[in-house]
Amino acid sequence: MADDSIAVVDLETCQPDRCNYECANFCPPNRTGKECITTREERYDEGEPYQGGADQIWISEEICLGESCGICVEKCPFDAIQIINLPQELDDDPVHRFGENAFALYGLPAPEEGRVTGILGPNGIGKTTAVHILAGELAPNLGEVGSEPDWDEILDSYRGTALQEYLEAMRDGDVTVARKPQYVDRIPDQFDGPTRELLARTDERGVLDSLVERLGIGPVVDQPIDTLSGGELQRVALAAALARDADFYFLDEITPYLDIGQRMTAARLVRELAEEENRSMLVVEHDLAILDLLADAIHIGYGEPSAFGVVTPPKSVKAGINEYLSGYLENENMRVRESAIEFEEHAPRPGSVGNTAVSYPALEKRYGDGEFALSVEPGAIRESEVLGVVGPNGIGKSTFAKLLAGRLQPDTGALDATLDIAYKPQYIEIDQPMRVDTFLSSITDRFGSSYWDTEIAQPLGLESVMEQSLTDLSGGERQRVAIAACLSEDADLYLLDEPSAHLDVDQRVRATTAIRRYTETHDATAMVIDHDIYMIDLLADRLLVFDGEPAQRGHAAPPQGMREGMNAFLSDLDVTFRRDERTSRPRINKPGSQLDREQKAKGEYYYAP
Repeated sequence: MADDSIAVVDLETCQPDRCNYECANFCPPNRTGKECITTREERYDEGEPYQGGADQIWISEEICLGESCGICVEKCPFDAIQIINLPQELDDDPVHRFGENAFALYGLPAPEEGRVTGILGPNGIGKTTAVHILAGELAPNLGEVGSEPDWDEILDSYRGTALQEYLEAMRDGDVTVARKPQYVDRIPDQFDGPTRELLARTDERGVLDSLVERLGIGPVVDQPIDTLSGGELQRVALAAALARDADFYFLDEITPYLDIGQRMTAARLVRELAEEENRSMLVVEHDLAILDLLADAIHIGYGEPSAFGVVTPPKSVKAGINEYLSGYLENENMRVRESAIEFEEHAPRPGSVGNTAVSYPALEKRYGDGEFALSVEPGAIRESEVLGVVGPNGIGKSTFAKLLAGRLQPDTGALDATLDIAYKPQYIEIDQPMRVDTFLSSITDRFGSSYWDTEIAQPLGLESVMEQSLTDLSGGERQRVAIAACLSEDADLYLLDEPSAHLDVDQRVRATTAIRRYTETHDATAMVIDHDIYMIDLLADRLLVFDGEPAQRGHAAPPQGMREGMNAFLSDLDVTFRRDERTSRPRINKPGSQLDREQKAKGEYYYAP
């Protein structure tokens, strides 16, 4: 194989007990007597340690003919093999490789004092691996599997680069790291006790009280950590990370489960720590509007998920985001996507005028004397429409969804119990040790049909996870499987609570397209709750706007038109949006800017006047 190709074997899906080694039997080099594809037992001497099982395959990258052959890829019944031609422009050796025929990472982001550095890219291409290396938790092996290069060798490979000084400090133990984890819903599995106790352990800068107040988590600090919502956990995790006294802060996705106002507060806190205290901040983020507002520079990540990933040198924020969306990186002369991600700019939909599909009376739900109370005015969801639901966190949106889905009973008002409702909850809890394909086939008889593959599986990118266990899925993979499960049911109403959480930019666009297309082709009625404004804009025909006092009281008026709903929602948050002149992607206006003032004066907070 040429130096610009790699072979990847997924040891989770390679199942030699269920095949006849078609990959090895049909391999052209093998048929000429060469040992290109062998078992791992045959590859290694007795007693020599190796990854995987003895009967699983190993591929010689020196002998393999590369992607131009690809016979083993086609013959494998479990899609466990990838033969990939690396970008021709990729001259460097890997920073790290996790094993023979395993994931390889090329390039590292470069933290800078007093600056916020962003990383933008799809899931599964090594962003978190890069951070583990920068945090000193993983020593890079420079692609030499089974060896541990000494620090002199590592530093030599970065001599004269922006990373040299940082890596030298890390080698000498002069770098302290604070980290906010990606999946905050797993925090209760690692800590059991009052939230205040967890936070108190992190207050190394004496700023915890201020962070608690600005992030609005004062009402929950005395609650057990396992009682908090996803949005509360996200803010607690952010407060815990920013309260530490560190040289390098790594923040992995600060926006999931947060409303727009909370996202902007989080962005301001990160920027203040960088600018006022000269700290290095590295943020992985999929919300382009927040990344645009937050970062001083960004690195683009690209590659093949679970196979290899490349981190580019830094780019300006605007140019980097636009290049990523276009699918072509100019400085690298690299096409990273077959087609551009396009943002549709359109006038607000006039709203559907069909018959009523779901109606609900005035509803009330109270959680105890003096605790949260929700009031909902009577309303209706029309046939074949998508009703978007927006509002701050802790205001009752998910409570309303649970009332409709029959998961909660209202204190006042009665709902139609005969309705079939397909419900994707906000927080996806999976404890079933079954395969994805087994799970989805139990939901619908259409599973595996060309229709189901075209309408659901392919748009959501589920082909690669079908043979995985539900419990082994990442957050983004769980989200896509949950969306597919919801859309696979026969229902009067499809109710999806925060389908964008943990999805990267590409996946959000694909999920949005899949949901909208499904509702249009099936004349289906749906209700979608989400904090991604662009997703709501593309999906919704009308809006249901929630207001009130978070964690105390919530109120929902009847559904209204998109322009009226967006203006009502965003005016309450004091946030205006504009469109990028090149890509039409929504961008948050800087508060107090001329455009911000002009739009507010016209009362247009999202749509162009």
